[in-house]
Amino acid sequence: MTIDIPEAYRRALDDFGALVHRIGPEQWENPTPCVDWDVRALVNHVVGENLWAPVLLAGGSAAEVGDAFEGDLLGDDPIKAFDTSAVPAIQAATGVRALDRLVHLPFGDVSGREYVTELFADALIHTWDLARAIGADERLDPELVEACSDWFSDAEPGHRQAATIGEPGEPREEPSGTDAQARLLASWGRRA
Repeated sequence: MTIDIPEAYRRALDDFGALVHRIGPEQWENPTPCVDWDVRALVNHVVGENLWAPVLLAGGSAAEVGDAFEGDLLGDDPIKAFDTSAVPAIQAATGVRALDRLVHLPFGDVSGREYVTELFADALIHTWDLARAIGADERLDPELVEACSDWFSDAEPGHRQAATIGEPGEPREEPSGTDAQARLLASWGRRA
């Protein structure tokens, strides 16, 4: 990866947050490219990921947390909920030895480096989803697109097998002659 992964995660989450601050009151129910998610559900998902990060990067497990991070995490002030969740997530990802720790995910243990990389990729792709849903500029940071593409070229088969980005063996359209962002989005099942 050409960029420090905690820094890539911070930048992707900052870009997502900038869009959260642009969501108009009438846009929270707009559909997103994520099946069955409107803007509120998408932001709620990212807030949930943010809340999990400090727990998991400190060695905690899903069993210890239970259902505390399920349901509506946004309350009456979704923007504040996002801002409040993002700071500890970034602090946890940039903490001393965060990348070297063993992280206990529901589907198995991974390194802190892999977990933070997955958080980064999730934040980056969902930044595009949110931009599309609210009619904002959809252009992602090219350096982050390159970093995500480099990682995902090796990680994609495992994610497809685990059905985290689509059904195993599900065909996807690979745009030819398009830019790196369009190719990355296509690999995640998005049509740019």
